[in-house]
Amino acid sequence: MSEAWRVCINTQTPLLQYLDQGLARTVGRDDRPLDLGSYHEGTDYRVSPGGVTRMVLPLVRRLGEMGAIRDPHWVSLNAKGPKSVRYDGLVLHNVEMSRLRMAGYGTIKEAVWRVAHGTRTTKGPDELLWTADFSEFAYYNRATAELLRRLDEANDFDVYYVHDFQQLPVGSMLSRAKPKIFRWHIPFEKGMIPPDWRATFEEYLRHYDMVIMSTDRYLRALRDFGYKGPAKRMFPYVDPKDYTFPSPKEAQAVCAKWGIHPKDQVILVVGRMDPMKGQDVAIQAFATLASSFPRAKLLLVGNGSFSSSRAGLALTKGEAWRAGLEQMIKDLGLEGRVVLTGHVTQPELDALYERSLFTVLPSHREGFGLVVVESWLHRRATVVSDRAGITELLHPGKNGLVFDPTKVASLAQDLHLLLDDPGELRHRLAEEGYRAASPCLLDAAAGEEVAMIREVVGP
Repeated sequence: MSEAWRVCINTQTPLLQYLDQGLARTVGRDDRPLDLGSYHEGTDYRVSPGGVTRMVLPLVRRLGEMGAIRDPHWVSLNAKGPKSVRYDGLVLHNVEMSRLRMAGYGTIKEAVWRVAHGTRTTKGPDELLWTADFSEFAYYNRATAELLRRLDEANDFDVYYVHDFQQLPVGSMLSRAKPKIFRWHIPFEKGMIPPDWRATFEEYLRHYDMVIMSTDRYLRALRDFGYKGPAKRMFPYVDPKDYTFPSPKEAQAVCAKWGIHPKDQVILVVGRMDPMKGQDVAIQAFATLASSFPRAKLLLVGNGSFSSSRAGLALTKGEAWRAGLEQMIKDLGLEGRVVLTGHVTQPELDALYERSLFTVLPSHREGFGLVVVESWLHRRATVVSDRAGITELLHPGKNGLVFDPTKVASLAQDLHLLLDDPGELRHRLAEEGYRAASPCLLDAAAGEEVAMIREVVGP
């Protein structure tokens, strides 16, 4: 590559969340980015959990190693953080909003999210445009675009890389003639987006030079939707180097923290606390066979998203959903059999994967489902909702089991099959899954990303 590109990334969720409030209020000397070299990950700050940040950071690292990019910048929403920081070769910039503005922004963001997931309970776009909340949504996107513009004046970027639905209007607000890539991370199913929203989405999408969808199905839906601009399918991905593989003894030592006995049969569900993630379906299915498998335990791993966290938008749906699950567990008499771990560190999560018998992704809607890839990397069999985008890589009975999340009995049947299995079926599913994971690993993705950026930027 003759010359490395200057790339500016834009996401809602910040790469880093600041645990030390003193650090959150710190600014760099002479308004220069604060260097995090003297601070400690896990104590002063942490990398945000979640698929987008988990995917983009390894990509930036790899493209830097390949000499494809240089001096990358990353802009995101973060009311509790320094204005800008240096971290892992990146310069991170925070868009600040008051709590009042963030509340209005969060209302519209959730409304659009429900529309895209086919669960709309809100007004159409024309009515929302006249609300005070929409003005805050527009304010956030405008503030983001203005920061991107100022950074471009100082750094002369070659391309903007914008991620996820809540950032969609940013492209229309960037006045400078620089190539813009938009990556859509949530579901995009034919027929899910109501007709009265189509013109709004299409208007925003046309301001991008490339639109990336996570699956072939979503790409077809985008075309059926009427979008005629440049678009590609690129699978989400993870970097295997981000994972550890503790010994059985080490994994059990971690699991003891949550009362897991060495003889317990552990079923693992990993996902944020959100009704869309279907943890209730997993609990209900588990309840039908708990008495038949007295050593089985269901572990629900995850906390709220950035939007529902106190470090983010402080929306309450994560806490409300967890409270509802806890009540369900109590009502079904499953206390001690179903365990909610909350947020766990990556080493702890790796231990839980290694300790599990198999994993379940019970989502009612799932843009892709990288937790399935994580299961495969840990050579664990997996049971997956047929509403997850990753089902494009699944061959039922060969590299996983697939069920309808609206039918609890369907999941219960698959749980029973894998709990009762002496090990041959689980082993076969896990090994075939491990092989199926290759399109979703960073080695495959990096080359695709470079080719895509070259196509957008030009010679």
